[in-house]
Amino acid sequence: MKVFRVTGRICKPNLATPFAKEVMASKSEHAIEKIYAEIGSRHRVRRYHIKIVSSEEVPADQIENAILKKIVLGE
Repeated sequence: MKVFRVTGRICKPNLATPFAKEVMASKSEHAIEKIYAEIGSRHRVRRYHIKIVSSEEVPADQIENAILKKIVLGE
């Protein structure tokens, strides 16, 4: 499994919130689907309100999420 950092924004009426989230997935497309599911569930946002700006693979030494870093590095 690889770690991807997905950045984008939530564009609801009267609210625009940027986000950057790291997730584990095998492909970039799977990471984007996971982001749609998680943000939609937590913030009650429809998929068409979520705009993905980028999805990039993160090297193991640059992972910011402590839990994902521990899983990937096996510490």
